[in-house]
Amino acid sequence: RKRQRYVEKDGKCNVQHGNVRETYRYLTDIFTTLVDLKWRFSLLVFVLAYAVTWLFFGLIWWFIAYCRGDLEHLEDRAWTPCVNNLNGFVSAFLFSIETETTIGYGHRVITDECPEGIVLLLLQAILGSMVNAFMVGCMFVKISQPNKRAETLVFSSHAVVSLRDDRLCLMFRVGDLRDSHIVEASIRAKLIKSKQTQEGEFIPLDQTDLSVGFETGDDRLFLVSPLIISHEIDERSPFWDVSRHQLEKDEFEIVVILEGMVEATGMTCQARSSYLADEVLWGHRFAPLLSLAEGFYEVDYGGFHQTVAVPTPACSARQLVAAAARRDAHLYWSIPSRLDQP
Repeated sequence: RKRQRYVEKDGKCNVQHGNVRETYRYLTDIFTTLVDLKWRFSLLVFVLAYAVTWLFFGLIWWFIAYCRGDLEHLEDRAWTPCVNNLNGFVSAFLFSIETETTIGYGHRVITDECPEGIVLLLLQAILGSMVNAFMVGCMFVKISQPNKRAETLVFSSHAVVSLRDDRLCLMFRVGDLRDSHIVEASIRAKLIKSKQTQEGEFIPLDQTDLSVGFETGDDRLFLVSPLIISHEIDERSPFWDVSRHQLEKDEFEIVVILEGMVEATGMTCQARSSYLADEVLWGHRFAPLLSLAEGFYEVDYGGFHQTVAVPTPACSARQLVAAAARRDAHLYWSIPSRLDQP
């Protein structure tokens, strides 16, 4: 049975919010709401914001000319209109565009005999500046978002479990395809698994931290070349009692999160990926990628996802540590007995 992912391999979260009643909260943070919209909706809002304000003020300019009688004295040279050369709604709309965008073609100009037009001119200039600052700011933030930078941060397609310094470790590999580095990069890992408490409460998506070196500072990465991130399976690990056989029939998901600042812009980006139970290979190790060339180190990304099988005990980490302790105890008592022999 295929298990539903909490986080896709490309980092997208499979969570949809339904029955949200307090939708007004999105309007209280309208700037973030507009930035989070899809591009097609953002462009639609961008065009409508300008078009509506131009039409709205164009209608008011036409209404002023209509109420003052300017449209009835188009050929009267002695008549002083509110706006020269405004002879209909189309010309009023064009004058609204010229006013708000400060184009100033000079054919249609406001006269000093129209106080209501002067007030409207001030209002449109102020409101147009606000609309321009708001919409240009939204588009700038949306364009400069570092989401695409995370596309060049790659994770291995599988995680592996093997021995490192006689300790069982869960490992995965991360790499950066760009020459510009991620500054202050850090890595986190979480185990997503259903859980039932002692009181009988069922938690469908319980999150447990997997230590990847937070205590020692190993979670802070210098991501110049691909790195293998290791989670040592010790007494504090949720995989302490998990053997190879249990791993094959267990259901869980490991979510890994890489965060850092883009060197070129200083903005924070985040890349995510996940591993299901059947994507964790027991008894495998990642193939080496780094080689020394003439004066530099060369990384072969062709084998980034490649793993090789290595001898690994099928027992759990607890059993492995207990077996090592018994072996050490046997050696401890056998050495004096050998010394006592004549």
